[in-house]
Amino acid sequence: MTPKEVLKFAESKGVKLLDLKFMDYPGLWQHFTVPILELSEDSFEEGFGFDGSSIRGWQAIHVSDMLVVPDPTTAVLDPFTAVPTLTMICNILDPITKEKYSRDPRNIAQKAEAYMKSTGIADTAYFGPEAEFFIFDDIRFDSREQHSFYHIDSIEGRWNSGREENPNLGYKPRYKEGYFPVPPTDSLQDIRSEMILTMTELGIEIECHHHEVATAGQGEIDMRFAPLVKCADNLMWYKYIVKNVAQKYCKTATFMPKPIWNDNGSGMHTHQSLWKAGKPLFAGSRYAGMSELALYYIGGILKHAPALCAFVAPTTNSYKRLVPGFEAPVNLAYSSRNRSAGVRIPMYSPSPKAKRIEVRFPDPACNGYLAFAAMLMAGLDGIENKIDPGEPLDKDIYELGPEELAHVPSVPGSLEDALYALEKDHDFLMKGDVFTQDAIDVWIRYKRTKEVNELRLRPHPYEFALYYDI
Repeated sequence: MTPKEVLKFAESKGVKLLDLKFMDYPGLWQHFTVPILELSEDSFEEGFGFDGSSIRGWQAIHVSDMLVVPDPTTAVLDPFTAVPTLTMICNILDPITKEKYSRDPRNIAQKAEAYMKSTGIADTAYFGPEAEFFIFDDIRFDSREQHSFYHIDSIEGRWNSGREENPNLGYKPRYKEGYFPVPPTDSLQDIRSEMILTMTELGIEIECHHHEVATAGQGEIDMRFAPLVKCADNLMWYKYIVKNVAQKYCKTATFMPKPIWNDNGSGMHTHQSLWKAGKPLFAGSRYAGMSELALYYIGGILKHAPALCAFVAPTTNSYKRLVPGFEAPVNLAYSSRNRSAGVRIPMYSPSPKAKRIEVRFPDPACNGYLAFAAMLMAGLDGIENKIDPGEPLDKDIYELGPEELAHVPSVPGSLEDALYALEKDHDFLMKGDVFTQDAIDVWIRYKRTKEVNELRLRPHPYEFALYYDI
């Protein structure tokens, strides 16, 4: 919609409030709400003022004034507010220079798309994330000087098979056997269905939903691919809808990568492809029906994967999922069909339009704008420098012997290692001023001080089981 169309839409729907949504640096949506009478055509140029020093990873207090400028193309009615509320996703501007803010994740994603077009390689980068999540019935956690714990519960949790529930009806998915069971074992069918219908009402195209592998309510909803910035916008609505529909049913949803020990974690396999002038660029006559350009793109992803992990697997908890020898694809190899490789080439359809790659080590805790932008920049660097991805690995990586596996690199073993990799390897991100040095430095500093160091300082409950009697 244009600004004029937004104003007419708001009037026709009896809108009373305007909600302005934007992204903090780590990856959570923020918002504030104003009366709809505050919205005019000028608002799409002048924006609305707010305090940027209160947003994680943003301004210092002495330069805190900032502007949110609504994007009229994102205007929809918020599906969860009691009062009719128009909501728009915003870009962040400096109030003095009116320049876009270099740490605004949406701005970084927009610059990545612009840089791609400037190279002449492609005019569209399509992304399609498969974000997994858990829906729990109860979550309690605390960490103090003298105690630390978390406690998860779910009516589906296999650990509750012997609990007195007056009555306990069974039908609780076995560990690692939650993939595709029908109800009543899949107790969350109707909740996920409401989630996808809400997404569809907002214009997000959905391909399917299903229970995922883990016990205790793991699920997945697959969105149809979209251009990079639009896809990142959709991912934010996806998370918002999943959490709010779950809460409507007195349940709680999380995109934390590894909330349950001894069962599968939540990943976000991310499909991606490049197009130009309406034609797919990844289809060709090379391995698995791919083009040379697509293989170079894979080469860039694999070369820069350790640094990419700082954005696509950006939490300390991410590396509880990315553990060698378990279900997550930690090995930096590519293959057709093989789901144990870090980069997979799906083979569902022979159509050139369906040719894409699937990067399998990201997780849904990521900031989609930063993660998609970083992967695109790595792929473009692969094309620009003709980075050979090497030979494909079509064997089951989990069955390889130690000698063969020694030649297959893997993702970093911790967030700290990923941040070190990003420190050493980030020039590819700075092409076209997509990521600035300041943005990269702040990301590394924030993650180290607020997450890595904070976890390092605290005893882990399991350490008492290991060491208390020493």
